[in-house]
Amino acid sequence: MCHFGGRMRCDRTMTQNSRTITLGDAPLSRADVVAVARDDASILISPDALARVAESRAVIETLADDTRPHYGVSTGFGALAKVQIPVEKRQQLQRSLIRSHAAGTGAEVEREVVRALMLLRLQTLTTGRTGVRPVVVETYAAILNAGITPVVHEYGSLGCSGDLSPLAHCALTLMGEGNVRVGTAADEDPHAPTIPAAEALAAAGIEPLVLAEKEGLALINGTDGMLGMLCLALHDLDGLFAVADIAAAASIEALTGTDAVFQPELHALRPHPGQAASAANMAAVLADSRLVQRPKEGEFSRVQDAYSLRCAPQVHGAARDTAGHADRIAAVELASAVDNPVVLPDGRVESNGNFHGAPVAYVLDFLAIAVADLASISERRTDRFLDVARNHGLPPFLAADAGLDSGLMIAQYTAAGIVSELKRLAAPASVDSIPSSAMQEDHVSMGWAAARKLRRSIDGLARVLSIELLTSTRALDFRAAEGAGTPAPATAAIHALFRTEIPAPDTDTFLSPTIDAAHGFVSSGAVLDAAESALGRNFG
Repeated sequence: MCHFGGRMRCDRTMTQNSRTITLGDAPLSRADVVAVARDDASILISPDALARVAESRAVIETLADDTRPHYGVSTGFGALAKVQIPVEKRQQLQRSLIRSHAAGTGAEVEREVVRALMLLRLQTLTTGRTGVRPVVVETYAAILNAGITPVVHEYGSLGCSGDLSPLAHCALTLMGEGNVRVGTAADEDPHAPTIPAAEALAAAGIEPLVLAEKEGLALINGTDGMLGMLCLALHDLDGLFAVADIAAAASIEALTGTDAVFQPELHALRPHPGQAASAANMAAVLADSRLVQRPKEGEFSRVQDAYSLRCAPQVHGAARDTAGHADRIAAVELASAVDNPVVLPDGRVESNGNFHGAPVAYVLDFLAIAVADLASISERRTDRFLDVARNHGLPPFLAADAGLDSGLMIAQYTAAGIVSELKRLAAPASVDSIPSSAMQEDHVSMGWAAARKLRRSIDGLARVLSIELLTSTRALDFRAAEGAGTPAPATAAIHALFRTEIPAPDTDTFLSPTIDAAHGFVSSGAVLDAAESALGRNFG
């Protein structure tokens, strides 16, 4: 899975565990989510938030004593909402709710995803709109701060009534039930055995909770899993969009194309902000190149490059603007309190449908489309390098001894296979709906599924871009051998980076480790760091 830039880029501003995120005073930011999910930032609950939580809990306790039924307080759930539960059985009601809803199956979900969804559920609890006791908020925060990560499974959420099953697995941990992993991100070992939650809580000095009225619903009725994965995806895409611009410029240079199409006045004619940003990035990379074709008086130069080169700002920019839309949706969600029922500021307790995941699911699907197309245009640039009819003087397949060697022929196959998979993953999950709960929950968002496939898509994009950069850096060696001209500082820096682990073209060797090394340079943030250092500017 691609974690673009990972901790290396985060470490520019903070070291692991050095940052504290205060909940309850203001909405979380995307950066806050990443800091807790990936870098184990600690959590503090503001005193004002705890006061709000106590006030709303008093409202719930008043309703618990009422002879009239109140959903989630003194009734069953979903299609069983008409069943009133006697006082002596309400703790069992909460336990039964969590145990029955912790119904996930399949592969274990990544630690960072679980931590993100827990943080976001905790954020909603601190709004004072859910009716839980302060001890629930404090215990949830203590579990996160102790590095205790519940085991959550791949399958189980329909993305309506929120991410019920994933959040129920987390709620089990508060009760001292289920299985968990313990440790920081640096300690993460997916092959290590899990331990019982009760054992982990005891070791951390955390008392398991006995849930009271309404608290079970408050712990599971949220879109936190899909939102957490959206925040992580947008963080990764911030870096990968910049790498895509760098990779496209590097390909244009090594194919001796033209940078004339990146002039700002051309993009002002179609003023999409993402397009302008991508064009500016590509122009900056190529500014001092001696390989690109530039018009000279009295000489004929290349008039137009192929679409995969010439239209890169338009395609990359559209992906950037799609992410911009998704970011706006994420910002609204990060400022939201999602639960059902909710305690309103005036003391009313009202049922609602805010747990429906449609707003998040749509943009997750939209991003998967953009990611697939970004990878597709990258693969087309890679393919041009390998075809003597289109690569402007480079050897077939960039082989050191064409015929005896195959060069990067099969690296392109790998990229093509990934792109084909990304096209399948671009099919939207959010257009599907399977009714549940005896037709009470008759339209669901499938937002969790949309988020899961987007994570796979982003990983594929990083690998396709890595193969493009592997190809362009290899092509630069052949250009140097023919004395074609010096590359731009940014592409020269990336070429030097690649040569620290990847040898110059020679007889064919085991190619898979070479591709993995290139991917490591992309996913670690090293490619972007090298380009930014060479140019003395950050990529927007």
